[in-house]
Amino acid sequence: MLRRPVECAQYCSTYYQDIHRRHGLRCSMTDGYDCYQNALAERINGILKDEFLLQRPADLAQAIKMVEQSVHIYNHERPHAALKYETPDAVHRAL
Repeated sequence: MLRRPVECAQYCSTYYQDIHRRHGLRCSMTDGYDCYQNALAERINGILKDEFLLQRPADLAQAIKMVEQSVHIYNHERPHAALKYETPDAVHRAL
């Protein structure tokens, strides 16, 4: 689930975390206030939303499948300019 709370305090609140636990969801946060980690997370979220998740999933199962497919395409099929237009998988295998 890609969700952006208004404030960090909202995201870290016991109430918000309890909702996630009840539904078997795991929250992910960058450690400390490292703006560079957040920039990477925001970039990945933007790519997922803008390039891959173009329709609203009907249910959680479909959402999971859409994200899994998107991650596969991102890593194995989508060329990346920063990787000289190779895929992350191709670069990793070449190491």
